Amino acid sequence: MKKLHLRVCSGYRLGMVLLVCMLAIGILPGKTEAAGLISLDAPVGGYQSDGGVVEIGGSYTDLYDIWLFVDGKDQFEVVLNDPDGDDSGTWSYMLDTSDYNGTVELVVRGLDTSTRYGVWGVPAILTVNNPAGAVPVVTITGPSEGVSLSGQVDVTIETSSPTPVLLVEVRVNSGPWEEAVQQEQGSSYMYTWDTTGLGDRTVSLEARATNTSERYGYSPTVYAQVGDGTQEPAEPLPEQDRAMWIWEPESYKLLLNPGSRQVLEAFLTDTQTYGQDPVKTLYLAIGSYAGYNALEEQQEELRSFMSWAHSKNLQVHALIAGGTSPAYMGAYEKYHSRAVREMEKVINYNLVAGDMEKFDGINVDIEPYISPEFRDPSQFLQKEYLDVLQKMIDRRDIAGIRLPFGPAVPKWYDTSAQGANVVWNGSSKWLSEHVQDISDYISIMDYRDTADGSAGIIAGAAGELAYAEQIGKPNSVVVGVETLDIANSGDPETITFWEEGRNHMEAELDKVYVAYGQNSSFGGIAVHHYDSYRALPSYWGPGGIFWTAPDDQEAPSALSGVPSLEATDYQTVQLNYGMASDNMEVERYLIYRSNVQGFTPVAADIVGLARGLNYQDKGLLPETTYYYRVAARDLSGNIGPLTDEVSATTGSTTLKPMVVTDMYLVYDGTKVNVTLKVRDYDTGAVLPGVKVEGRFTYAGGRYIGGITGADGSVTLGSEAVEPGRQVGFDPRRIRYNGYYYAGGHDLPHAMLLMLNANH
Repeated sequence: MKKLHLRVCSGYRLGMVLLVCMLAIGILPGKTEAAGLISLDAPVGGYQSDGGVVEIGGSYTDLYDIWLFVDGKDQFEVVLNDPDGDDSGTWSYMLDTSDYNGTVELVVRGLDTSTRYGVWGVPAILTVNNPAGAVPVVTITGPSEGVSLSGQVDVTIETSSPTPVLLVEVRVNSGPWEEAVQQEQGSSYMYTWDTTGLGDRTVSLEARATNTSERYGYSPTVYAQVGDGTQEPAEPLPEQDRAMWIWEPESYKLLLNPGSRQVLEAFLTDTQTYGQDPVKTLYLAIGSYAGYNALEEQQEELRSFMSWAHSKNLQVHALIAGGTSPAYMGAYEKYHSRAVREMEKVINYNLVAGDMEKFDGINVDIEPYISPEFRDPSQFLQKEYLDVLQKMIDRRDIAGIRLPFGPAVPKWYDTSAQGANVVWNGSSKWLSEHVQDISDYISIMDYRDTADGSAGIIAGAAGELAYAEQIGKPNSVVVGVETLDIANSGDPETITFWEEGRNHMEAELDKVYVAYGQNSSFGGIAVHHYDSYRALPSYWGPGGIFWTAPDDQEAPSALSGVPSLEATDYQTVQLNYGMASDNMEVERYLIYRSNVQGFTPVAADIVGLARGLNYQDKGLLPETTYYYRVAARDLSGNIGPLTDEVSATTGSTTLKPMVVTDMYLVYDGTKVNVTLKVRDYDTGAVLPGVKVEGRFTYAGGRYIGGITGADGSVTLGSEAVEPGRQVGFDPRRIRYNGYYYAGGHDLPHAMLLMLNANH
């Protein structure tokens, strides 16, 4: 059995844990509407900039965790001004516009204090007159797609840029960039391409241009048909059971750290630990991550992984989102080119990859329902979403390759008002039916933790399976389930198996197999996602079995480079650092913090564990210097070398810090009760009337709140918990007039590991 390690997502504080005593005991559909409001208060005529810093801002009511999204590609956490501690006030962000030019869309989003669902403001426009920030616009004007080519072919390119274009280049089938020759028109360029000896083949043509600002613009891909072009034969869609999503950063570990593949293989093929089915299909995320771009700059590593995966008889589907941030924006017509470009990257890779290196399909995660405009009665966003899916499929078809296309869709596209009677291409159908008509398969986000009942997994997939049978698409419905710890989100804890554990999950999935195993349209079960799936024990508690990676006595390497950090306000430090490698796999990055310069880290100095290459340390004291070091830890608990020490000093505020103290957990035979006090950090005085929110963890999942009494304490109860289970509590949001929650200095955190074993 693997030792139980404390697991905390990046940016969250450490909570308390209780081992429940062994005692006998006798959003859309269904979602509460958010009440919070947020505005983006653009001046008359919109925001204007010449490339400098612009203050973007507005007001908000009953919201928290507010982010600004810029031009569908960048996102920034804003600064909140809430002196009353009532989650209402003003927000602002100083936006550096030096990398923008032209019309830029601004959108702001916060989380509702009651529902914890996202609340979006009305978008605003920022007009930037900054030629130095402009990217050249590049278009290949010839040859045309679908026209048979031979011999010498002139590739013609048109460019436009507010600053002079210095260089235009063309590449063929993702090969080296070759310079194109400028024509008399000035903005036109030509590259002569020799197709001799290529045979019948479709070839990708791409162009790029750079200007005096040293910024590159890229053209859409043109799929040139040499002879009869590529015409890969259609094949029956195989079962995908069992499939598994692998998001970043785990996907990049598999590419950049070959030892991670040993861990993956051991996990996929283990059918003994929980009596589970082996995983045979991977949805591998290949979007940009931490400066890496697999389809552009890590192709050699990607080919290596794909060859390895196929040698192990695995199917691998490229997993992409909408090419925007947030990903749902890829559904909007104005951002379709970005989503299509993500599709083209996969197509271009497959056109030149060897048989053992090709992707076997593509899994697309664009979620338009996140936008409030998904509820618009015109259903325009549903139609634009279908349009972008069709555009992506069309690019595959013109390239002539076989690449099964499968969108991830929620379970309610065929039952909710938002999915009903969607008129598209002259036909009125459920949204799910339109998607199934044009796609090769779908993976349903059928996220519930029970198989039976009207809201269970079996019922959630029934409509899609029946429709797939009707239109004759075998193996085309993959039923997705969730293992991610997401109970702090707006959704109820009933959507994930995290609290219940693997034993319960496998028993429920067995019921799904019984219900649909003989259905020809059933393509299997997909689990979201690798990191949490692997970490999920049989159950949380004494005797719970954790999956164990192959034995490893070797510690990870040092992290690359020197960490960088910035104090973004009076209570927050943002830390970034390089990647470490391991003979097996780096599981987490340990973040050590101290108030003492030159400190030697010990376990008590760990303030967080991060999956990725950044960490936000929040709830700090104002005008205080903090010192940090980082180390990598592998799956066997080996810890690598520490980074050099880096430091940052927080800003000032008129707010006073408050902290949680005296926190303890008690099991009453049915549920766990947590009692805690809130105090003034400086004086230690208890604070009555404080709004407290937090969530139970491990075998608990309830998110709950209350108000402290005259003695500064509050008691909160979990949902019903079986005896013999492990439960924790994590304070999340504490609000009081004139104060802020300095959770990074809560007193119970030093007691965490002892409480884990002794209560």
